[in-house]
Amino acid sequence: MKNLILINGTMGVGKTATSRELQKMLPNCAFLDGDWCWDMSPFIVTDETKKMVLDNISYLLNNFISCSEYKNIIFCWVMHEQSILDDVLSRLNKNDCSLYKFSIVCSEKSLISRITKDIKKGIRNNDVIERSLPRLKNYFEMDTKKIDASDMSAKAAAARIYKLIGERG
Repeated sequence: MKNLILINGTMGVGKTATSRELQKMLPNCAFLDGDWCWDMSPFIVTDETKKMVLDNISYLLNNFISCSEYKNIIFCWVMHEQSILDDVLSRLNKNDCSLYKFSIVCSEKSLISRITKDIKKGIRNNDVIERSLPRLKNYFEMDTKKIDASDMSAKAAAARIYKLIGERG
């Protein structure tokens, strides 16, 4: 049985950093960041590009799921609506998987602080705070286990997820 681990959250909350730390903890682990399937210039959001990205994500995840070499598969992405998460899951062959769904959440103050640091480092644009903050509340309402990372490093958040996976699987 494989572990399929979905890590969700708004921009700047720490999904990628947490996923990378978790990947170090889990044996035979593949990691896919949904942003890699949307790294285009110019960045254009249309029905066509959204479909393409979801097709790419499901193709890659299903290949990782079917590969006998990997026991743990981590996928992180900004899925700010339950329907997006459900759409991704509906496309996957989950028959041989234990499914774990997590949302990384934090306080507004913590999110602003994290994004501001990223802006200073040149990792994010100035508009990310105004786009990310309103979405934060959505994650508290989703069908996922919440990891409040307000006062937690990515390594600590990954350790929390690791423990929760161990308790279930």
